[in-house]
Amino acid sequence: MSFFQNIISSIMRSPLKKGLFGGEEFGVLHKDIDKALEAVMSTSGEVSSLVYAEHLLNLIEALNDQDLITFLQKLSTKYDIDPGALSKATVGYSKEKTQTNLEKVTKASEPLWVELFRRLNTTQDGTVKLVRLRERIRVLVRDNPEIAFFNSSLLSLFKGWFNPSFLVLEKIDWSTPANILEKIIEYEAVHEINSWDDLRARLAPDDRRCFAFFHPLIPDEPLIFVEVALCTNTPESINEVIKIDREIVNYKDINTAVFYSISNCQDGLSGISFGNFLIKQVAHKLKQEVDTIEKFVTLSPVPGFVRWLESKVKDQNIDDDSLTAEALLYLTVSEREDKLPNDPVARFHLGNGAILEKINLNADLSKKGILQSKGMMVNYLYNLELLEKNHELFFKTKIVQQSDEIKSLKKKLQIHT
Repeated sequence: MSFFQNIISSIMRSPLKKGLFGGEEFGVLHKDIDKALEAVMSTSGEVSSLVYAEHLLNLIEALNDQDLITFLQKLSTKYDIDPGALSKATVGYSKEKTQTNLEKVTKASEPLWVELFRRLNTTQDGTVKLVRLRERIRVLVRDNPEIAFFNSSLLSLFKGWFNPSFLVLEKIDWSTPANILEKIIEYEAVHEINSWDDLRARLAPDDRRCFAFFHPLIPDEPLIFVEVALCTNTPESINEVIKIDREIVNYKDINTAVFYSISNCQDGLSGISFGNFLIKQVAHKLKQEVDTIEKFVTLSPVPGFVRWLESKVKDQNIDDDSLTAEALLYLTVSEREDKLPNDPVARFHLGNGAILEKINLNADLSKKGILQSKGMMVNYLYNLELLEKNHELFFKTKIVQQSDEIKSLKKKLQIHT
């Protein structure tokens, strides 16, 4: 991949207008973005298309927010679906259902600007630049709903380009290049990394692991990463896991792998689920590496709990039993139209086939932990032999799979769900 990119990069840097290919000139690289767009959409040569597309993508990147909105509005108007052509193609297919007529319908039903994004993606760094473009669009669409279809269309393209089969799982440790380590610090979304010593404590010890997914076209940008603690039991607080000064677990005593932080790195890829593939691959990899591991669990935040609790209970100074009872209701009884769990982290893990294992009070006493969940954290259990069965059952019934401990706790607190 690097070899191919170097070839393309060399072409891009060359004085193309001097006629590298049989004396042919590539024409003008227009500073006017509308003319640059027209050059990309009208060219047929593969190399010239790359040159014009990279130039246009650079112009798009340089636009301020208002000019970007204006550009997208013009793009949707000029290169939208042709209703007449679509109607004609549909009529043709209804009369004669052939492969050729079906292809005409397919082509006519797709806006021409979708093809533009495909051409932009072929350029040097085109993929990562389009991811950044979608990040901007996701922000701008809040006040400009007319550009929402660019957001959804880019997501549709990304789902193909970022197919899990293309992703590369890499171990992140203290020997990983500094530019990647800096991004681990930047992208950590669950438990803030406050210093290089803090990062070292999560990556360097023998009983700690970190894995990330990368895409070959953006090798310097992690897409998602998970941090893992190898333990002798399931920890009940996050401080046990991330404190810098702690006793390292003897390798022969390890029996539990704890997924304690999962961070998506690219907002432009929001809507693509990498986490379920990541956890399953990492679990199988760890099992091969450390054959004494018998249990895979998470130590997970409950980010929506306080907001939900405030809508239910006026007096927030409730005792532990009452807090636990409310948490059990929040985690096991859905108030959503789709009947999926109220909590986003619960939706993720239960959707992967995990079960609700345990509720831990006073598990995260950081400012963030208190504000989002009153310090509560949850263990979700990943039984590798039952993941697929639990996954199918969950989406079929929407029932939260629960451990015996959770069931006993509900019975003790007289919670009926």
